[in-house]
Amino acid sequence: MSETKKFASQADLEEKQITFSQISEHAWAYTAEGDPNTGIVIGDDCVLVADTQATPAMAADVVRRIREVTDKPIKYVVLTHYHAVRVLGAAGYKPEHIIASQDTRDLIVERGEQDKASEIGRFPRLFQNVETVPPGLTWPTMTFSGKMTLWLGKLEVQLIQLGRGHTKGDTVVWLPQERTLLSGDLVEFDATPYAGDAYFQDWPQTLDNIAALQPKALVPGRGAALTTPEEVAKGLAGTRSFIADVYSSVQEGVKAGRDLNAVYKDTYARLKPKYSQWVIFDHCMPFDVSRAYDEASGHADPRIWTAQRDIEMWKALEG
Repeated sequence: MSETKKFASQADLEEKQITFSQISEHAWAYTAEGDPNTGIVIGDDCVLVADTQATPAMAADVVRRIREVTDKPIKYVVLTHYHAVRVLGAAGYKPEHIIASQDTRDLIVERGEQDKASEIGRFPRLFQNVETVPPGLTWPTMTFSGKMTLWLGKLEVQLIQLGRGHTKGDTVVWLPQERTLLSGDLVEFDATPYAGDAYFQDWPQTLDNIAALQPKALVPGRGAALTTPEEVAKGLAGTRSFIADVYSSVQEGVKAGRDLNAVYKDTYARLKPKYSQWVIFDHCMPFDVSRAYDEASGHADPRIWTAQRDIEMWKALEG
């Protein structure tokens, strides 16, 4: 708990090694040592990309990797949720359709501009060549509620809302024929879940709903691709454990009448031995505990993070 800890991840300048690997017959994972992942589905007649990277310039590297294995058109971009680091690269794919849940679109309407400014300020390295992002926001051209099925030739791809967790609009991409899942940030692996816009009490059940699909392979939001049922189970268990541990600690502090600063320091100290080796632990904890404190205090829905609120929160908890 250093007094000189820099805001969020502004001091994180280390470039990560990118891996592009096939995880099932039609699915590929673009991963980068704990930086945000992208999932790719190569169907019979076209390509689907889930989570775009943060800028079109960064998306260009994903396109380059795709072109190493197929020349099929990139028809669909799926936004698993609304966060800027996941959606602002969409223009780089020139897709025919950008698809999101209606809940995700509603969040873009409500808080997209504030989230964009907030995220770019928190983690500049993840927004390489930010000037390549078109003005305004990334908007879906198609929305759905609950479930939507796409056919990439004979390949069935299901877009499903399995419950709230990381956000209220979370969508997973499910390939039932090969039991492969692209989870977005509902699942992380050896990476700290960001829960600043989360629903802590819902998230564990949503993870159980993912487990009920019995995925054989899974692309998490961050961390290495999970390519066996055992690895998938480990990823689900780790995410579930972190979310439960944060909320349990915070809920205890709220019930005892302690203020946010005291609850944060106690929760950080409790979780550090178990989770501090996960990437972005120090980045996420102030945001996660702030949201958990709100939820445990009766605020059902997450408050909007603005660049100003980010700084004020960080000073209050880390200053």
